[in-house]
Amino acid sequence: MPTIRKPSVRKQSATKKTSNAQKVTSNRLKLLVTIVARNKAEYYADLLQSFEVNMQFLTLAHGTADAKMLDLLGLTDNDKAVIFSVIQESKVPDALHTLEEKFKTIKGGKGVACTVALSSVIGTLIYGFLSNNRLTVKENKQ
Repeated sequence: MPTIRKPSVRKQSATKKTSNAQKVTSNRLKLLVTIVARNKAEYYADLLQSFEVNMQFLTLAHGTADAKMLDLLGLTDNDKAVIFSVIQESKVPDALHTLEEKFKTIKGGKGVACTVALSSVIGTLIYGFLSNNRLTVKENKQ
């Protein structure tokens, strides 16, 4: 008669030891779109880099208001710049608050900013770069 063995149950330790080098945090990313006067674009791009923004794209734009509307609002310059920045979701509130303060206090520095959620990024190295959570290939294999 064959013997029947009970499956062995392995107890796992309540605390797992993981190396900090191998630990990767999951930071959601957002696309921060900032529209500012063209002559202030470089200032705002530099400001956003202080929030660990590793990738920015700046494009020139032109406002859509006609001359009568610009005169009514007291605006003279219709040339704009749009800054697209990839930023960690956890840094968005601080970045938007800082932008809002700068929009209020800098002469001729008014602007608009909003975020759009990014649903996916292709590749772990690209994600690591964009989220400022870079693991080298060697660390990732360990």
